[in-house]
Amino acid sequence: MNILSYRNWKAILLPFFLPALTLAQSKGIDSTFDNQHYRARLEFFKAMPNQKDEIVFLGNSITEGGKWQEILQRKHVINRGISGDVTYGILARLDEILASRPRKIFLLCGVNDMKRGIPLSIISTNIERIIKQVKKQSPNTALFVQGLLPVNESLLPKIYEEVRNDKIVLLNKALKELCTAHQVRFVDLQPILVDGKGELKAELTIDGLHLKQATYLIWANYLKQQKLL
Repeated sequence: MNILSYRNWKAILLPFFLPALTLAQSKGIDSTFDNQHYRARLEFFKAMPNQKDEIVFLGNSITEGGKWQEILQRKHVINRGISGDVTYGILARLDEILASRPRKIFLLCGVNDMKRGIPLSIISTNIERIIKQVKKQSPNTALFVQGLLPVNESLLPKIYEEVRNDKIVLLNKALKELCTAHQVRFVDLQPILVDGKGELKAELTIDGLHLKQATYLIWANYLKQQKLL
């Protein structure tokens, strides 16, 4: 890895997102996450007994929407997705995830931060904090940082106007460098989901962002093909 590029990736990204950063600084970054759905899901997670060798899918609504245990047919697979969650929310509940010392964690987060206009440099910094906490608290856990999925911009509701594929590509590039630096596996899901224009294939999504149930089979099969499951 080019160490210089890792150290300076924020400097590369910041000029591109300087307007968003200026706006965030002037208005304050929205780091809130504690809502009714978050509390209800977290209460459920805490009530569930820890298992040995858990395989955790951790993230937001895209992760929550997957019937992972049914798809993979493994009883130790658990879904720890919370719709609407942001990197701040995942950091706040990471202790619950790591209490079982899971065998594997498949992390996917950041798109809701982007939706709020949070600068990519801050999203990446938060994901780096997640990586460090996992490695510190549960060093034997295999962490897989999955790159953000593409979106289909023509189908996206207006509330996702900040979510664009050019930003996703830049963020994924930064995450890949972070993973190399911290010696964790980066999983690029873009190739199995994009069309010829670099957009999420229309037939795989319900709204340009969230996935049809059958799409999770493509995702899971790819993880198997990569020998990650």
